[in-house]
Amino acid sequence: MSSTADIHLSICQPLGSPHWLGLLDQARYYRWMLRRLGANVTIAKNRLRHGAINFIFGAHDGFKPAAAERHACVFVNLEQLGAGGRQLHPSFLELLRRSAVIDYDAGNVSAYAADPADVPVAPILYAPYLQPENPVPLEDRPIDLLFIGSMNERRKAWIDRIEACGVNVAMFDSALYGAERDAYILQSKAVINAHYYESCRFEQARVSHCLSLGTPVISERTPLTNPHEAFEDSVLWLQGEELEQFFSEDFGTPAFYEAARAGLERFRTVDPIEVYADVLGFAQGYAGEIAKRLDTGPWRPTLVNLGSGKDYHAGWLNLDIVERAQPDLMLDLAQPLNLPLQAHTPTQGALLLEEASVELINANNVLEHVPDLVSLMGNCLKLLKTGGEFRIEVPYEHARSAWQDPTHVRALNENSWTYYTDWFWYLGWYEHRFEITTSTYLDERVQPCEQDKAAFMRMTLRKIETTPAERMHAQAMQAEVRLPDDPFELAVAPSNVHALQPLRSEALAVNG
Repeated sequence: MSSTADIHLSICQPLGSPHWLGLLDQARYYRWMLRRLGANVTIAKNRLRHGAINFIFGAHDGFKPAAAERHACVFVNLEQLGAGGRQLHPSFLELLRRSAVIDYDAGNVSAYAADPADVPVAPILYAPYLQPENPVPLEDRPIDLLFIGSMNERRKAWIDRIEACGVNVAMFDSALYGAERDAYILQSKAVINAHYYESCRFEQARVSHCLSLGTPVISERTPLTNPHEAFEDSVLWLQGEELEQFFSEDFGTPAFYEAARAGLERFRTVDPIEVYADVLGFAQGYAGEIAKRLDTGPWRPTLVNLGSGKDYHAGWLNLDIVERAQPDLMLDLAQPLNLPLQAHTPTQGALLLEEASVELINANNVLEHVPDLVSLMGNCLKLLKTGGEFRIEVPYEHARSAWQDPTHVRALNENSWTYYTDWFWYLGWYEHRFEITTSTYLDERVQPCEQDKAAFMRMTLRKIETTPAERMHAQAMQAEVRLPDDPFELAVAPSNVHALQPLRSEALAVNG
């Protein structure tokens, strides 16, 4: 296998949602496996990487296909699909149908693939990097049973049966992932696993993570449950009425701990490295084919987002002045901007940004931070096509949100846009200006409200051409004289011009 494969793992995370942090566990496992095979692996949220094979996690929550037009993308499905599974938007299944896909369970594949042989199935199994150096003995752990995952009536019924046997089940009261969640798993005698969907497909990723941490898993098993063979002798399975007998008589006994430790040891012996070698070969072959069809010219973005970090917009040109926000391009639009601008971005490769080429600019709680707002507004006007829109959200001047951030340099109200619309000529603008097309007050939950409850303002400005009357007013008010630079040729002066000069001088002297 080549040692120079560039792999990028991209996690799709909706703005501010903590639940997609759970995908970090699976991405971390892929990173570990692919690095073992010699690949160069990077990882990020929402960002694709130019020139790499991009493995996409969590695309079911609104991945925009246009974002992949300049990239080789392989989609990793971790959802339970098909009859009795999760009901997802048809557009996601269509995305999987026409894309390269890797699945964790063969039972999902028929929901989107015409030929199951076209989809590699890669299990998520033992991760040695999770094994603690000095684990607390199972008998000494303070939490008897821990439940992890979303709750529904089916799972609640299973947990109620356990607690009816006199055993307490601990659960989280908020979203918890990563090291903060693992700290509780490491303090638990066991984690219980119950199926969420009627398909009863085994929750492989969650269970393998717990077993890798050295915590036993007690799992529901139905006739539909079809786990990978690595879990057969590693998980403590309960079927039907076995639950009451197990938690009334067996749980917490020396025999339980002995069986649990033996299962953990067996789980550590299974290494699917050959499967992941096939996955890497599949991805490289696909990338080689797709490279023949990708656009190799410079990227000409028509959508621009001011800000990055949590506000990153996949498929847009994301600009920021802070490197830790991981923008597509570090660019301060409050500084002089020379167009066309040529640059290289890690996400899209070569970039060409031209005047009047952008259809939409978004600025969500950005303008209140900009020291030179006039320059930024002018550069945005220059970038937008005629009819292009500038969508803005800012704190409202009279609200608590207006000055809560120490980096705010201004407050904004209804009159803050006058210079960019009616008094455009003050700014030196002439041929174009902005007009307000929509304006809404938002409360602290960012929902539409009346002015007296406003915490934010949301508005849309549109770039329009000025009218002849507006241009006449601008010429009258601006210091600049707007005249074309008429072409001319040097003319030979008439011969009598020089002769007249002394006469005029003498006449002035006599008259004086």
